[in-house]
Amino acid sequence: MRAFVSPHAGATTIQATTVAVPEIDHDEILVSVKALGVGIHDSYFLPADATYPFTIGIEASGVIEQVGSDVTDRRPGDRIAFISAMQNKGGTWAEFAAVKMSSMIIDIPASIDFARAAAVPVAGNTALKALHLLEGIAPGSSVFIAGGSGAIGTLAIQLARARGWRVAASASAANQDYMRALGAELTVDYLDPSWRDQVRVWAPGGVDGALAVQPGTTATTIPVVCDGGVVVPISGDSAHPERGVRLETLPIQIDVRSEMDELMAAIDAGTVHLELENIYPFEDAPAALAKVQTRRARGKSVILIG
Repeated sequence: MRAFVSPHAGATTIQATTVAVPEIDHDEILVSVKALGVGIHDSYFLPADATYPFTIGIEASGVIEQVGSDVTDRRPGDRIAFISAMQNKGGTWAEFAAVKMSSMIIDIPASIDFARAAAVPVAGNTALKALHLLEGIAPGSSVFIAGGSGAIGTLAIQLARARGWRVAASASAANQDYMRALGAELTVDYLDPSWRDQVRVWAPGGVDGALAVQPGTTATTIPVVCDGGVVVPISGDSAHPERGVRLETLPIQIDVRSEMDELMAAIDAGTVHLELENIYPFEDAPAALAKVQTRRARGKSVILIG
C-alpha cells in the first residue's frame, strides 16, 4: 500500500513509499483510509518501539475492511472517523490502518463526507477534554481562547458559547471577523501589544478561565485570568502561575466518546461549523504537513486518498 513514512528515528522529513498492509490482531479493525486530518504532531508523535520506516499520522476517516475475532460491535462497511496514535503497526497516513478498538472511534453520519469527518477526531477530542477543566465556571462567565482560529480554537469557541460562556479569543488580524462569526464576543490580534489590556477592559478583574491553544501562549495568557482562575495549556507549555491561577493538564483519561458522537451530529445538523482550510491530494501530503507546521491556520487541513 502507499504510505508516507518517517524514514528513521529523528528524521525531520517524511517520504512516500510502499509498505505492507498491516495484519490485525483479535482486538483490532483494518480500515481502508479515505481521508486524513493533518496536525503538527503527525510526523513526530511516534511510539518508542517504532520500526522504521514508520507510517506517520494519528487521525483519519474511512471504511472498515476487516474486524478482529473479538470485535463484536463493528462490521465491514462501517464508515468511521478515528484517532490511532502511538501504535507500533504504524499510523494513519497510508491506504490502510490497523486500529485498536480501545481507540477513539466515531460513526460518520451519512451526509458527512470523509474529508469533513477526518477533520473532527483530534480537534474535537482536544477541545472537549479541555473544556471539561472549565466545568466549574458558571454560565455568563468569561473565557479566553489563545489561538481561536485553528482547528481546536474553531470548535472551542462554539462549544464554549454553547455552555453559556462569554468568549474572547486571539488570532491574527486576518481572522478577527472569522472568530466573531463563530461567536467570540471580543477578538484580539496577538501581535497587538495592547491585546491583554483589551481583554482586561472587556473582563474587569480577568476572565474566569482560558485555553492556551497555541504554543508559547500559556505565560502570556495568565495575566488576563482572574485571581484563582484556571488556564488549560493545550500545547503543553510550562509557566509559573501567579495569584492562585491554576494550570490544569489536559485530562487524557476523560472519556468523551459520547460527546464526540454529539459533536459529529451537531456538525451534521449545521449547528456547529466545521472549517476546512485546505483539501490536499495524497501526493501533496508533505506540503500539507509543512503548511500546518507554520501554525497559521483557519480551521483544519485534510488530505484525500484517491
